[in-house]
Amino acid sequence: MKFKRIFGLVMDSVGTGAAPDSIKYGDEGADTLGHVGEHFAGKLALPNLAKIGISNLRDTPIEGVPAATDPHAYYGKMQEISAGKDSMDGHWEMMGLPVRKALSTFPNGFPADIIDKLEKFSGRKVIGNRPESGTKIIAELGEQQMKTGDLIVYTSGDSVLQIAAHEEVIPLDELYKICEYARSLVNGPEYLVGRIIARPYVGPDGQHFTRTANRRDFTLEPTDETDLNRLQDAGVHVVGVGKINDIFSGHGIDEGYHNESNMDGMDHVDHVMQEDFTGFCFINLVDFDAMYGHRRNPEGFGNALMDFDKRLGTVMANMHDDDLLMITADHGNDPTYRGTDHTREFVPLVVYSPSFKQGGSLGIRSPFSDFGATVLDNFGVKGNNEGHSFLADLK
Repeated sequence: MKFKRIFGLVMDSVGTGAAPDSIKYGDEGADTLGHVGEHFAGKLALPNLAKIGISNLRDTPIEGVPAATDPHAYYGKMQEISAGKDSMDGHWEMMGLPVRKALSTFPNGFPADIIDKLEKFSGRKVIGNRPESGTKIIAELGEQQMKTGDLIVYTSGDSVLQIAAHEEVIPLDELYKICEYARSLVNGPEYLVGRIIARPYVGPDGQHFTRTANRRDFTLEPTDETDLNRLQDAGVHVVGVGKINDIFSGHGIDEGYHNESNMDGMDHVDHVMQEDFTGFCFINLVDFDAMYGHRRNPEGFGNALMDFDKRLGTVMANMHDDDLLMITADHGNDPTYRGTDHTREFVPLVVYSPSFKQGGSLGIRSPFSDFGATVLDNFGVKGNNEGHSFLADLK
């Protein structure tokens, strides 16, 4: 064992340039980090990420974020092989389980048999039923939902079924039960959906509705063993922060924390860093994606990156010599791009430990499973046949 604790931190949706297969997804030219940097015109301040190579891994540095001359960290990019570009695909692939068969998507809304069953189970009418931005459809139909108690059902370019309801009209427990039932309808074989997402919101009217942190993802059960299971079975302690628990349906996780926001998530990271354990802490920070990427808000996205960078400085200062920090993303979501969906991009890979005597390039790693293979290798656990460990490259 080289490191006692590994912290794997996923900056949800922080891509770093169009992947080679981006044209297949209609995402050619997407570049989340690059375009956010351009939006800030040199004023994007990410000193801690810069210090450990976030611009070194790119062909051209992020505007305002210089490449480090002596990063004392390792950096590269990861390229996805999964058939989708959703959070579930990215996280599962990181943990040794690429999604090779495309999941069901619904560009024309959900079929009548699913909607009829939802209405019968819930005793509520379904409205919406189309691909749409969540904030837009809630602003449009939220007042009607408050008056009638209907369910706002919608989807996106990803394999998701989302159900929105005002928290004062449909209690959270009821909304979650409806989502659990929806989950049971799309586990195959006819329809196989990656995630059912409960989208509660609050506010008095269409101009003031806001989605709350009581979102909950009901993810397809992992179709096979993941690296989290392998670690847990080997007696390695596994901590999940943010929506990790939802993405893996609780499998392979010993200790879990729900995030209210990115900063709440970083509070949980600070807390876990104070614990004395041997194992892996897997973290997802979703605000980049949910609050700014889908809403095509580059200003908010950049501010969230700068807020994260400040908290990253605290994490780095508190790391022990036998700690390893691995920062990456699960997909892109370029806030300057057309539409409102995720974007198929390379994702950054930045790896740091205070014990490093040098740094350097890890190149382009594919599949994402190299990430999990490295974690397993560190703890002497076998079983990830998809990825290749880069542990030996870390010196």
